[in-house]
Amino acid sequence: MTSPNSQPIGVFDSGVGGLSVLRALRAELPHERFVYLADSAHAPYGERGDAYVGARTHAITRHLLEQHGIKALVVACNTATAAAIHEVRSRYPALPLVGLEPAIKPALAATQTGRVGVIGTRGTLTSAKFGKLLASLQGSTEFVVQPCDGLAHAIERSVDRPVPASPEGTETWALCERYIEAMGAFGTAAGQMDTLVLGCTHYIFAERDLRALVGPEVRFIETGEAVARQTRRLLEGAGLLAGPQAQTPEVQLFTTGGLPQLQSAAQRWLELPAASCQTVAIPSPATEPSGTA
Repeated sequence: MTSPNSQPIGVFDSGVGGLSVLRALRAELPHERFVYLADSAHAPYGERGDAYVGARTHAITRHLLEQHGIKALVVACNTATAAAIHEVRSRYPALPLVGLEPAIKPALAATQTGRVGVIGTRGTLTSAKFGKLLASLQGSTEFVVQPCDGLAHAIERSVDRPVPASPEGTETWALCERYIEAMGAFGTAAGQMDTLVLGCTHYIFAERDLRALVGPEVRFIETGEAVARQTRRLLEGAGLLAGPQAQTPEVQLFTTGGLPQLQSAAQRWLELPAASCQTVAIPSPATEPSGTA
């Protein structure tokens, strides 16, 4: 019988952005097996309603448990975490579960000017969960919050294209430029934002564009490493860590969308072979809403 310690960790996102979290997880937990699922056929989550995102989250969680026997789940999507993680935790109380939220607590500790920019999807930044988090931290620091409609989807579309010599002129650049300019001045002078929270897992893959727009002195805060450390803590507490004697670590990647996109992202960002990627169909419950919000 297979030992629970040797079972894989499930990781999912609305698309390929969660590969940034998977990259951090693999660095923190080198002996573990992983199953990553990109729900690209139903992306972007950030522009969907909570009921839609919740239905997809439950369908994917059930699939990963039933088909892959996962021992833990990392919801590598800020929007899915905000919309559904409390329900998943209630439905599967024995499953070690890690979600994401924009890393505004670390940003609060990092800022010197007292002004912090936060970018994310509309679904994340308008959620009750994020609103409660932000309200709990209001004080001497000002948070400038900017929903970035379309940016995650643009990053998704860019992965199977050659990396341009210069970021200017691309769809991702145009969106980054629009939203960064709308936020105000970045820098280390008084009144400027010296810290930028990347509140969507996709955004780290637009780091070059964002860096060119805000300047070299602004600190970026993203969540991958913190999520990886929390996953280790939960597995240790449950006695589920795979030890050095475990089988060769394996990574399986699945997508509900186009396979070339996932293959390109896996090769570009994780140096994983195209053969590690497959397509999968995961139907939602019949009660899933058909429209978007």
